[in-house]
Amino acid sequence: MRRFFLTLLFTFFTLSRPLYPIGFSPSPPSPAILSLMKLSARIIVPITAAFLLAAGVLGFAWWQLSLTQESLQQRVRTLTEQLDRPGNGSGTTVADDPVDSGDIVLVHLRQGDLLALQGDWITAEREYQASVDSGGGIPALRKLIQAQMQRREIDKVKLTLQELRRLGARSEDLLLLETIVALRTGEVVRAQKLLADAADSPQRHYGAALLAIIEEKHDDAKKELLATQNGWDPTLRAYARTLQAAYDEFALFPESRPIHLTTLLARALAQVQECELALPLLGRVVAEQDDYRDAWTVQGYCELTTERAPEALLSFEKAYAIDPEKPEIQYFLGRTYAVLGQWKNAATFLQYALVNGFEPKKEVRRRLADAAEKAGDPLLALEQYINLITEPDADIGIFEKTVTFAIQTNKKEDAYQFAQSAVKKWPDSGKAHELLGISAAETDRKDEAKAALEKALRLDPSLTVARERLKSL
Repeated sequence: MRRFFLTLLFTFFTLSRPLYPIGFSPSPPSPAILSLMKLSARIIVPITAAFLLAAGVLGFAWWQLSLTQESLQQRVRTLTEQLDRPGNGSGTTVADDPVDSGDIVLVHLRQGDLLALQGDWITAEREYQASVDSGGGIPALRKLIQAQMQRREIDKVKLTLQELRRLGARSEDLLLLETIVALRTGEVVRAQKLLADAADSPQRHYGAALLAIIEEKHDDAKKELLATQNGWDPTLRAYARTLQAAYDEFALFPESRPIHLTTLLARALAQVQECELALPLLGRVVAEQDDYRDAWTVQGYCELTTERAPEALLSFEKAYAIDPEKPEIQYFLGRTYAVLGQWKNAATFLQYALVNGFEPKKEVRRRLADAAEKAGDPLLALEQYINLITEPDADIGIFEKTVTFAIQTNKKEDAYQFAQSAVKKWPDSGKAHELLGISAAETDRKDEAKAALEKALRLDPSLTVARERLKSL
């Protein structure tokens, strides 16, 4: 997906700002530098605009996907209910409202996209596989191979490549995928041959740019990136601009060391979901300069997103030792501890990040609430959920968590108020009325509870909790 760069969050904290060389401190500019600064402005303005545009697009995509999450979940429940009806198995009866297989494909694709945005590639891969199994064809396979690449499942990637070829995927797309697999597995000679034998295309130029970057042939890389930007593939044009921006930023500091360029390129590779190519570059940087905070941070990020949590912890701890006040490092330390199941440590560092101004706050609050819940601190979790339901894009799942934790912490009247807000926001949501029924029952409003639960079941007959609570009344 946004093919995924990712890392909406990564863009927020470090990818969209200049990465200054370690030890760099501004001094009064000479006339020559002033002249360079004037020239640089013509470079900086479009680059900055591009970053802001990218952040806006990613933010809009996140907003749109978040808005659709509840409707998608409702559609999943409806489709599941339809599939479970008598006659949808081996019999001959046809359901009154037959399921469109295209709907199932779309639901799984969108759910996978939501999970990918959240960095949950394991579950995203399952959703994409379900979309493939439902007949999603080439679009679903492209999503699936994206998740497999992210998770370093090279054997599965090769099988998916075969299926894409069988279904008639474009030869230039197959070329790029095969080239990236060769580069990730260290088969540089094979990558060179694939590119040398290929017809001209944006995919060929982009693959050649990646090859040139890891071989440190920077003039060749810039030439291939320019050709990619002039090509017809919009995604690759965006990726090429991201990588070129690393060279442009380095040019602003002509006296900086080569490892600064290497770190900038590694950061850009992380943005375009090529962490496997970035990690060897970062390894060389930190081996040469052990106190390079940004290199350790990018390395930790790449290790975390490619399911190397123990290694990521070491990298982020190194960055934290260099700069313990940086909220982004605290945030990613919290995320890493969460992956490792160390929930109290996760909650601690996520709180540090929140206090120190990490943005977006709702992202850190969401993860902090989850960590607090698993760490056995329901009050801390409730505090986060109360803040989250005030967000304009808060979904019904957040309200459900808020009501649940309010009841669990004996704040039942508050739970009832939160549920009322949910019904006001989603008057046609069965889940919202279920929450109102549950909280009304908890506050001894039995008649109101009964009415709310009955309406919840009319709107969504699959709500088993509502059905059980109604029986208990």
